[in-house]
Amino acid sequence: MKTGTGTLDDVDHGLVHALQIDGRAPFRRIGEALGVSESTVARRYRRLRSAGTLRVVGTLNGARLGHHAWTIRLQCTPDAAGPLATALAARTDTSYVHLLSGGTEISCSAQTPTADESEALLLHKLPRTAHVTSVSAHLLLDHYALPNDWAGPARLTREQTALLAPPGPLEDGAEDAAGDAGVLVGPADRPLFDVLARDGRAGYPELAAATGWSESTARRRVAALRRAGVLTFLVDVPPAALGFRAEARLWMSVRPSRLVAVASAMAEHPEVSLVALTTGPTNLLAAVNCRDSVHLARYLTGRIAALDAIRSIETAPVIRTVKRAGALLPRPAR
Repeated sequence: MKTGTGTLDDVDHGLVHALQIDGRAPFRRIGEALGVSESTVARRYRRLRSAGTLRVVGTLNGARLGHHAWTIRLQCTPDAAGPLATALAARTDTSYVHLLSGGTEISCSAQTPTADESEALLLHKLPRTAHVTSVSAHLLLDHYALPNDWAGPARLTREQTALLAPPGPLEDGAEDAAGDAGVLVGPADRPLFDVLARDGRAGYPELAAATGWSESTARRRVAALRRAGVLTFLVDVPPAALGFRAEARLWMSVRPSRLVAVASAMAEHPEVSLVALTTGPTNLLAAVNCRDSVHLARYLTGRIAALDAIRSIETAPVIRTVKRAGALLPRPAR
């Protein structure tokens, strides 16, 4: 498959999978897992990142802090969709901003720390112009699949993944030898998250310069936030770069008595990168990634059709993605 820098070969695919496992894994360790040199891994990563094909981003896992997660849908006139999507993508509290359904609908994700901030976002901060014909917001109640667990990038063997697995987050209420249970995130952490949202592999000298901490303090803080599950590193890669050129969002109405069973079943589908229970007229949201429109049709008429507890489904193809997991990067000068 083609990107701005040519064809993704086996090493590129292995690199993407390795970074999905641990976004900050040293290039040396990735090289050992892939059977190539450290310099080869570093060169491949720089090439793919420069092309806009691959990036690692550090994100705040608001669920560990009790934050509210939302999926938002805006219907608008075709001439306004692009500028509105760009404005939403520029916000620090949004992610996965997509143009859907022929360019007249925008969807995005947002998280807010408190109920008051949720109210401010939904009632005052979302675009309100004559070009926006409707706005709906759906609280995400529970997740059964998340983008960082999507099977699309998977290429490595079990033995290779074992070489890359980072320490897992602490269970709720647990505490390790460093005393990381109940980690709080405050204003002093904001510069750290800002840098990592642009480049999840930023070095400790850069993190120290941004925060005013020493390098050793920055290193310890990143480790503590990771162990607490508050800081998560995601691979920011277009599904099309991996050969999945047909993305869609599915809003489904599922019989309540079977809702958990359907969500759990869909989470096992290799096409699915997100499954979440939501509020609103539908109660289940999914993001699916297929090779092409034929694959999408087979998925809807096969795997989805077999789940007979789904009473209705709305399918919205992704026309263009304005923002994925990480912060928007400045466009290079021409």
